[in-house]
Amino acid sequence: MTATPANIPEDLQSLVVPTQDLKPYHRNPRNGDIPAIAKSLTVNGQYKAIVVNRGTHTGRPNEILAGNHTYAAAAELGWEHIAATWVDVDDETAARIVIVDNRTSDLAGYDTALLAEILAELPDLNGTGYDQDSLDELLDDNSLPEPITLPSDGAGTGAAATVDYLQWGYLQWSTTRVRITSEEVETLTAIYSQFVDDTNSDLGFGWHLLQQAHEETETS
Repeated sequence: MTATPANIPEDLQSLVVPTQDLKPYHRNPRNGDIPAIAKSLTVNGQYKAIVVNRGTHTGRPNEILAGNHTYAAAAELGWEHIAATWVDVDDETAARIVIVDNRTSDLAGYDTALLAEILAELPDLNGTGYDQDSLDELLDDNSLPEPITLPSDGAGTGAAATVDYLQWGYLQWSTTRVRITSEEVETLTAIYSQFVDDTNSDLGFGWHLLQQAHEETETS
């Protein structure tokens, strides 16, 4: 597939060069996830240019310093063009650029709760580098809130307030996840225990909850 404006936005069109004219960095220590990058290119297009060294000082013309795996993914997709910006640096500076481009990604972190929230709001996970299993793992890794400890006035109000404000767990289906209180946990546990006792299995428990909620709505 030849790169078109659908793959490379108009703002990057002036930077387009033939992929066959470029070469990967000769000593790239990074191992990238080319299938994931190819998926992103397919869904999102090329949203930033790769960086290429002209090679006047290194003797290696048109060598990619940043974006080697984007280039590899584009080539795998059959792209004949890719957007690139140019530098002309010596071996030492080229090596520094390659290393820092990879290292700054390693040093970066996530606000995992916010990341999970953003991913859960998307209609699907195509082109994000995440699948449902990795999103579920991310959601599971988010720790529960710490108990709010309030001083008691001697009448137990502090302990009562702690129970009122403490979130005890989560209820999740698909990419939707909500916090539930201790009372809700106790109620769900009782319904679950009764269901398992009655059926000798937890298969169909979700549908059982939906039916029960539907019946309660009809009778109210």
